[in-house]
Amino acid sequence: MASNQILIVDDEPDIRSLVQEILVDEGYQVEIADGAAAARAALRTRRPDLVLLDVWMPDTDGISLLREWSQDGRPPMPVVMMSGHGTIETAVEATRLGAYDFIEKPISLAKLLLTVERALEANRLVQENEGLRRRLPDTPEPIGSSKAMVELRAQIERAAQTDACVLLEGEPGSGKQVLARYLHERSNRRDRPFVVVSGGALIKPDAARDLFGVEEGGELRYGLIEQAQGGTLFLDEVAVLGSEL
Repeated sequence: MASNQILIVDDEPDIRSLVQEILVDEGYQVEIADGAAAARAALRTRRPDLVLLDVWMPDTDGISLLREWSQDGRPPMPVVMMSGHGTIETAVEATRLGAYDFIEKPISLAKLLLTVERALEANRLVQENEGLRRRLPDTPEPIGSSKAMVELRAQIERAAQTDACVLLEGEPGSGKQVLARYLHERSNRRDRPFVVVSGGALIKPDAARDLFGVEEGGELRYGLIEQAQGGTLFLDEVAVLGSEL
């Protein structure tokens, strides 16, 4: 039985009641807020495990409230936006500010429950990863003073400031994973998961399932990509991956 605390922020009483009833039936602890002021007060009392946040509200819109919560780079808990009049621009801005997902109204029961479960599980993995990171020593900086090594470090620093995919080439044992971790530590994703995937371990026919996850019989199995949500996915030995991946 689920026991996570969920805060619903919506100015429409019918929506609040409906979503609250659905989530309570699933075993979640639910608190409601009819606007931004009530949401701020709720967060001062207790930080929830998840917030369902309406975009359009009369006092302060959901995007502005999400922006407040993201002053340190990301909100302190996963946030799922809700709107009956959402636009692509709104969804993009919400994602940029750290929202986990975007649900359209009228709300689908299946979509709501699936999104809530995924958001909570992804956040659990993030918290678990951060706990492990606190117990590990800092990632060492690649050493060396040669011109090639100095340029390599400079390239990594530049790449770390982007969200682009990075290809690290080198012989086995040359330190590609060390460089990948160094890049991760220098990026804005440093507080998110660093997930290592060995291409040789992704054995067919379950490779796609391991990477992307699967839903069978109402049960969710989260893939490695989901586990790296918001962080870095390091694919080692990519040459052995099948073309279908």
